[in-house]
Amino acid sequence: MRILFTTVALPGHFFPLVPLAWACRAAGHEVLVLSAADFVPTVLGSGLPAASSGPGERFADLVADDRPSAGLAEQRAAHGRVFGRMAARSLPGTSVVMRTWQPDVVVSERAEFAGPLAAWHLGIPQVELHWGVAALPEYRTAAAKELSVQLAARGLDVLPRPAAVLNPWPPSLRLPHAAGHTGIRPLAYNGEARVPDWVLRRRRRPRVCLTLGTVVPRTGRNQVAGSVPEIVAALADLGVEIVIAVDDRIAAGWPPLPPEVRHVGRMPLSPVFAACDTAIHHGGQGTALTAIEAALPQLVLPVFDDQFDNGAAIAAAGAGIRLLPSEIAPAAIAAHCEELLSGPGYRRAAQVLAAELAEEPTPIEVAETLAGLVTGGIANAA
Repeated sequence: MRILFTTVALPGHFFPLVPLAWACRAAGHEVLVLSAADFVPTVLGSGLPAASSGPGERFADLVADDRPSAGLAEQRAAHGRVFGRMAARSLPGTSVVMRTWQPDVVVSERAEFAGPLAAWHLGIPQVELHWGVAALPEYRTAAAKELSVQLAARGLDVLPRPAAVLNPWPPSLRLPHAAGHTGIRPLAYNGEARVPDWVLRRRRRPRVCLTLGTVVPRTGRNQVAGSVPEIVAALADLGVEIVIAVDDRIAAGWPPLPPEVRHVGRMPLSPVFAACDTAIHHGGQGTALTAIEAALPQLVLPVFDDQFDNGAAIAAAGAGIRLLPSEIAPAAIAAHCEELLSGPGYRRAAQVLAAELAEEPTPIEVAETLAGLVTGGIANAA
C-alpha cells in the first residue's frame, strides 16, 4: 500500500507525523512525505522519502501577537487564512504528485488543506492527524474562503472531511467534538538533537525546563518570548536548576543568564523532560504531550490558537496551571512554578494522564488499520 503524508512546512506540524510514517514503513508500506520545497531537507533529516509540493511558504503572518485586539476567534481565523493561502499555492503541485504517485491513503496534519482537497477530488481516502485539544472551526472556515475558487472548480463550497481522525491526546482531555476520533499514542520525535550528558546523571536540585517551541520565539512581539531573561531571573530565586530549550540563534540576543541555567539550545524534549521536575512552556501540542508522557506537572503560558485549550485541559485535569497573557509576569511564573514543585497533587494527576496515554494504540497498531480505509470510503464534503 502507498501512503502519502502531507504537512505544512513547520516542524511542530510535521514531527507528530514521523512516528506513524515510520510505523507504516516498518509494516511494509511505501511512504512519501509531501511539503514545500524549502522544508524537504527537514523531512529528509527524519529518514523519510520526501517530495516538493511547490515553492516555499511564507510564515510572516502566522506569528501573532499574544494580545490580539480582535480576540482569540479572529486570531485563529487569521491563521486559518494563512494556511488556506498556503494550500492554494501548493494544490497544483500536490495534485500532480497524487496523480503520478497514486497513493492508496493520504494522511494530513490538520492545518494542511491541499492534501485533503486533492485526495477528495481523486477519490483517495484521507486521514487527519489532529493536533491540539481545540476544534478550531475558524481554521476550516477561513481556509475555505481562501480556497473558494479551487473548491468551486471541484464542485465544493466547503472543505472535505476526512474519512478518519487520529487523536494523540489522552481520552479524558478530549473535547466533545473529538468523540469519534481514533486514539494514537504520541511518540516524541525531535529531529536531529543530541541528548546532553547531564540528562543521564542524577540531579541534585529540582530541575525546571523552560521551552517555547519553534514558532513563538520567532517574534519579539509576544510577551512570553520577549521576557525570558526576566522569567529566568525570577525562577533562579527558587533555588532550582533551570534548563532552557530554545534555539541558540534566539538566545544569542539575550543578556547573560544566571549560573543556575544549565543549558541554552535545541534539545530533544523527551529525554530532557524525563530528567526534570516540571515544565514551563507555551502549550504547543508536541511539548504538552511530551510533558504528559513524562508525567511532568506543567505551567502553560499560551500565546495563540490551540495553546489556550491545551493549557485549560491540562489545568482542568489537575496536572498543571494555565496563565492567560494578562496574568503572565516573571514573579507570577516563579510563584506558580514553586506551587507545582511543592504540591504533590499535580504530580499525581500528571501520572494518571501518563498512564492513560500509555494505554493508547501505538503507531504500529494504527498503521495496521490504515489499510481498512481503502475500502472504508473516501472523505465527505461537509
